[in-house]
Amino acid sequence: MNKRQALVAAALAGICAAATGSAAAHDGAAPGGKEKCYGVAKAGQNDCASSDGAHSCAGQAEADNLPTEWTYVAKGTCEQAGGSMKPIKAAKPAAPATQP
Repeated sequence: MNKRQALVAAALAGICAAATGSAAAHDGAAPGGKEKCYGVAKAGQNDCASSDGAHSCAGQAEADNLPTEWTYVAKGTCEQAGGSMKPIKAAKPAAPATQP
């Protein structure tokens, strides 16, 4: 490995480490004065992964107010906004109808 390859590898490792640290910090405690609120996020404005595992990134909510999507809100305002403090699991899809 030459010096250039080593430098590129080190830079990529640093970027990956920073991204991992940022993601870990985001999954931890809520920022000061905030709490997670499920069911109030607008489409594309959720703060992180859905509670049903449909995706694992912020900004991927497909519709407004999905019960499995969450966003940070000011403490004490979640239920006033129509949300829930606890994760809501999506209902299982109905089994396909069988014909006799």
